[in-house]
Amino acid sequence: MPELPEVETVRRGLQPVMEGQCISRLETRRDGLRFPFQKDFVARLEGHVVTGLGRRAKYLMADLDSGDVLLMHLGMSGSFRVVLPEGESRPGEFHYPRSENRNHDHVVFHMASGAVISFNDPRRFGYMKIVARKDLDAEPLLRGLGPEPLGNAFDAAMLAHACAGKKTSLKAALLDQRVVAGLGNIYVCEALFRAHLSPKRQASTLADRKGGPTDRAKHLVTAIHTVLNAAIKAGGSSLRDHRQTDGELGYFQHSFLVYDREGQPCTTPKCSGTVTRFTQNGRSTFWCPSCQK
Repeated sequence: MPELPEVETVRRGLQPVMEGQCISRLETRRDGLRFPFQKDFVARLEGHVVTGLGRRAKYLMADLDSGDVLLMHLGMSGSFRVVLPEGESRPGEFHYPRSENRNHDHVVFHMASGAVISFNDPRRFGYMKIVARKDLDAEPLLRGLGPEPLGNAFDAAMLAHACAGKKTSLKAALLDQRVVAGLGNIYVCEALFRAHLSPKRQASTLADRKGGPTDRAKHLVTAIHTVLNAAIKAGGSSLRDHRQTDGELGYFQHSFLVYDREGQPCTTPKCSGTVTRFTQNGRSTFWCPSCQK
């Protein structure tokens, strides 16, 4: 499933063709995706201008001049394709061809500019929902989400406070969207490796006796920032289905230091350890037992 860097990459690809543009016509080629479309779904989008395109955790959020917000989730296999009047959009510098199977183009936005934006989702685990801006705080899909890991409010003190007293593992805490929003399995593994922290470590050890941040918390926040920014710059990670809006793949999987490297030597200087995989909370965890403590 796409994580924060993949969703942010998609947002940046869509922004130039959606923001400030009117949705002149909308095609829904199914009754719904993971969930049925609202009965007034098309009517609340057609003829309205997208005034802004943001992201919250793993959700894309298109603000409309009507006061509504279109929430969009990529699910497991969802991707957007942008076709401009003069041909397919190529905003990135990546060179892998996108699948040409258009049978899974389930939602198509026809913009007044002539651009056509198609949402393709073979597995149909993605979803879209329109919410009034004034009701966003009470929206079940967004309510309770933690801080954005790249936001100004997310720092070592905030992370330590959220983890203080938690008896769960550090990895489980980071995957808890109430602690920090948008992190997924891949980038948690990578951040813990860079911070040299064991995924099995108790989450409460990020806080000292007074609830303040330990050095571990400070190192971990720095690692989270580093790995997310690097992944966004690389266009995300393309392990299975992720595509950018130009149909090409992200490259960050080529920069993995630990994820999916089971049996390979640890890349930490002077460490003679080997990357190991084990199942944790139903997910594969990759780590180096020698240098992650």
